[in-house]
Amino acid sequence: MDATQDRLDQGHPRRWAILGVLVFSLLAVVLDNTILNVAMKTIADPVEGLGATQSELEWAINSYTLVFAGLLFTFGVIGDRTGRKRMLFIGMLLFGLASLISAYSQDPTQLILARAAMGIGGAAIMPATLAIISNIFPPGERGKAIGVWAGGVGLAIAIGPITGGLLIERFWWGSIFLVNVPIVVVSMILIARVVPESRDPKPSRLDPVGVLLSIVGLVAVVYGIIRGGELATVTSPEVYGPALFGAAVLAVFVWWERRSDHPAFDVRNFTNPRFSTAIGMVGIVFFAMMGGMFFLTFYLQIVLGYSPIQAGALMIPFAAAQLIFAPLSQRVNERFGAKLASTVSMIVITLALGSYAFLDQHTPIVLIEVIFFVQGAAMANIMPPATTAIMESLPREKAGVGSAMSNTVRQVAGALGVAVLGSVLSSSYRGEIAPALTALPPGARHAAGESIMATAGVAESLGAQGQALMQPAFAAFIGGMHVTALVSAVFTLLGAAVVAKWMPGKARPVQQARTKETAAVG
Repeated sequence: MDATQDRLDQGHPRRWAILGVLVFSLLAVVLDNTILNVAMKTIADPVEGLGATQSELEWAINSYTLVFAGLLFTFGVIGDRTGRKRMLFIGMLLFGLASLISAYSQDPTQLILARAAMGIGGAAIMPATLAIISNIFPPGERGKAIGVWAGGVGLAIAIGPITGGLLIERFWWGSIFLVNVPIVVVSMILIARVVPESRDPKPSRLDPVGVLLSIVGLVAVVYGIIRGGELATVTSPEVYGPALFGAAVLAVFVWWERRSDHPAFDVRNFTNPRFSTAIGMVGIVFFAMMGGMFFLTFYLQIVLGYSPIQAGALMIPFAAAQLIFAPLSQRVNERFGAKLASTVSMIVITLALGSYAFLDQHTPIVLIEVIFFVQGAAMANIMPPATTAIMESLPREKAGVGSAMSNTVRQVAGALGVAVLGSVLSSSYRGEIAPALTALPPGARHAAGESIMATAGVAESLGAQGQALMQPAFAAFIGGMHVTALVSAVFTLLGAAVVAKWMPGKARPVQQARTKETAAVG
């Protein structure tokens, strides 16, 4: 018993090399999501890509995130039972195969299904890496190791857009997925040779009913939202039918999780105001960020005319600000307190999102870069207050559960952000562009009105005559972007009010010491 305890206190002798393998393994998962944002315009192109509609692009993003979020807890438990190294290895294999299928998809439906399969692999990888880190590092080094892990995630986010732009410029759209394959192969070799196997001697029980209810409910709600954007109405049974069904299923999910003694997602934690405020803050920020990234991609590449590689480079200030300020954010949180730090950050994000409502075809790119940097810096100061509040509101032994719940909410909120804000953009665009499409046949008129990419496709097919549609299309898109930006700003402003009301204030010295001790141990 003493020898085992000594090993746990000292950590694995090759723990830092193992951490390097884990960070490299996670690279493909994180890199792929940021790469996809830059490639959306190309995938929507009927000649160079798959001719995906705006709703299909939304599903290409959301099929991954919804499956990932729905299976995160379950795969964490399976890894605890069957072996975390084994789960990580299987997850990498699934992710690599799904990436290969995505790269050679022949139509948008195949891409959506392949992306969902990538979500299965990602859900197996993410919890396994964190569980292995907790197992191989002693309590005193665990916080530093997780910081390195988070830094690797931040680096992947930073290099994703520019990498995607380079691949799109030099190769075809499928290369953004094919690039994952060599990373996966190298990772699997390293995992087999370097990473030790570990299991939880007392693993949790599985909750397949909860997982099924959550995925069915979320997919139905998101389907209704996206369909509403396509049809530009909420009164159609095709819109409110799936949405109401999904809401009912999610209500059953909450009921089931409350009565289960082994819930996949313990909703009872949300009765704690501090916990629910912190989790809600993370959700609101990612809701606005993912929805914003969706329309900014088209703004930069279509309205302003930048190439994919240029658009990727223009996103660097956003990621660079997070890399610069994230390491300093904990000091800000300790000095000013979670309430003040997070409220100010939420207000700055609100102002940044609101400023998109003033962008047009002639906005100086320097100003746009400044906005990206400011928004990234504010986001870098969101996670430490949220993490601290989660740690303080849950027992020490539940720290891992709190982290997993935060990640799940982040993914779900991001998917809803793409669905809701994408639908707002689609509905607004359809209304703005309609007068310019009156001369087209009814079928072509409906297709051309769905998105600016669809209008551009119709304009190209009409030749010189169709070019007259592009200026109204730019104006309609900018108008829709303004509405969408203001809607996202309203969400973050409400989030700032909630945070100001319920987020805990500055901790006392004794409380801060306990929080640091909790972080080191948990």
